[in-house]
Amino acid sequence: MRARLRRQRNDGSGAGLADTIRSLRTPFVKKPFLVATSGKYVNMADINFPTVDGSPPAAASDRASRDQESIWDIIELLFFAYRDFVSDPDDALAKFSFGRAHHRVLHFVNRNPGMKVAELLDILKITKQSLGRVLKQLIDQGYVLQKEGANDRRQRLLFVTPKGEALAMKLAGLQSGRIARALSELGPNAHEAACRFLVAMIDVDNRDGVLRFIARAGRARRPRD
Repeated sequence: MRARLRRQRNDGSGAGLADTIRSLRTPFVKKPFLVATSGKYVNMADINFPTVDGSPPAAASDRASRDQESIWDIIELLFFAYRDFVSDPDDALAKFSFGRAHHRVLHFVNRNPGMKVAELLDILKITKQSLGRVLKQLIDQGYVLQKEGANDRRQRLLFVTPKGEALAMKLAGLQSGRIARALSELGPNAHEAACRFLVAMIDVDNRDGVLRFIARAGRARRPRD
C-alpha cells in the first residue's frame, strides 16, 4: 500500500486520492463521492445503476416521457376539431345575437321536450343565474316555452316553439354535415369507433347516465306513426 501511494505521489495522481480522503473524513464538505475503477476516479453521479428489470433509470424516464408526449397530438386535435365543429353554428347564431349557451339550451330542449330546468342545469354545469339569463332571452324572443309541471306546479318544464325547433334543427344540420364528411373519410364502422372513443372520454361514473339520456332523447324525437 505504501509503495502504491509513493508511486501515485510520483506520477501526480496522489493529490486526487488525498482530496478524496479529506472529503470522507471532513463532515459537511460538498464534494462529489468518487470511486476508483482501474486507476481512474469516477463521479458517482455519472453511474447509472440498473433497476429491478435491468434497465437504467434514465431509460425508464425516457419511456415515460415518450408515452406522455404521444398524447399531445390528440389533445391538440381535439381542440382544433372542437373549434371548427362549433364555428359553423357560431356564425349562424351571431345573426340572432346568440352565443354557444343559447345553442346548447336549444339543442337539449329540442331533443328532450318537457325537460326540467334542473336537468338542464345538471347537463350544462353552469350557474342558475347564467342559465336564467339565456332562457329569458330565448323565451322573450319566442324560441322556448316554459310551462308548469302537471303534478308539481313548482317544476318548470321547457319546450321549443316551432321557431325554436327550426333554429335548433338548422344548427344540428350544420354540425351533422361536418361529422358525416369526417366519418366518410374513415371507412366502415367509423361511426361506432367514434362513439366508443367519445364514450371512453367521459368519466366512468357518468357514462351509463349519459348513454341513457341520449337513448331517451332519441326516443322522444322519434317520429310517431
